[in-house]
Amino acid sequence: MSANQFSVSPIGHIKTPFKQKFAIPRQPNLAKAKGAIFLREDLSDPVVFKGLEGFTHLWLLFVFHQTKDNGWKPAVKAPRLGGNQTMGVFASRSTHRPNAIGMSVVKNLGWEKYESGLQLNVEGVDLLDGTPIVDIKPYVPYADKVIDAEDNLASYGAIPKKQVLLEPHLAELLNVARKKHPDIDQLLVDVLAQDPRPAYRHKLDNDDKIYRVALYEYDIGFKVENGSIKVVDFRPDKPLSV
Repeated sequence: MSANQFSVSPIGHIKTPFKQKFAIPRQPNLAKAKGAIFLREDLSDPVVFKGLEGFTHLWLLFVFHQTKDNGWKPAVKAPRLGGNQTMGVFASRSTHRPNAIGMSVVKNLGWEKYESGLQLNVEGVDLLDGTPIVDIKPYVPYADKVIDAEDNLASYGAIPKKQVLLEPHLAELLNVARKKHPDIDQLLVDVLAQDPRPAYRHKLDNDDKIYRVALYEYDIGFKVENGSIKVVDFRPDKPLSV
C-alpha cells in the first residue's frame, strides 16, 4: 500500500432503532433515538473508556456502509433545497462521498460490560442499525463549539415539525410495544414529525399514499392528512417478545 493510501478497520458496530435509510433523521439529535456501540473483542479492555465519564457528548466517526459502493458525484441533491437542486459534495453531508465517512455528535449515556465485550450507550443517533464505527472521540466544547459559526441552511427551508396522530385502533398495539421499548412513543413522534417523505412532496398537505417506516422490529405505515402525519398501521415484523 502506498503512502497515499490507507485502510481503516471498524472498531465495532452500533445497534439502533433504524432498520432502513428511510426516515432516519437527517442530522444527529433531531430525535432522542438511543444506540448501543459494541466494540470488537480485541478492543474490549475497560481501560479504553477510562475518563469517558467526564464528557457528556461524543463524536462518532462511521462508514456509510450501505452506499459506499455506489460511487460519488461532485454535486449531490440536497433535501433542504427540495430534493431536486444540488450542492457540491463538500458543501453537504451527503452519504455519497469520495470516502464514505460520516460523523455525528451524540450524548454519552455510559458504558457497560456484556457477555464478550464492552457496550457504549449513546443518545441522539442518526445511524442505520449495524453501521460500522471507526472511531470515538470526546466532544470538547471549548474547541468544538464555535460561537460565531454561521450557515445559511435556515434560508433553504425549516425542518418540518408536523403534528403526529395515531389511529385509535392502534393504541393497544403501541401499548404492547412500550413494554419492550419504553421510548417508542417519543421516537415515533420525533421521527415522523420531521415528515420523512421526499422533500418535493412536503407541499402536499393531503397525501393518501401510505409510507412505511421500520423502527426497531416494527413496520409502521403513515399518511398525511390536513397537514398532520397520521399513523394508520403499526405491526411487528416478527412476534413481539414481552
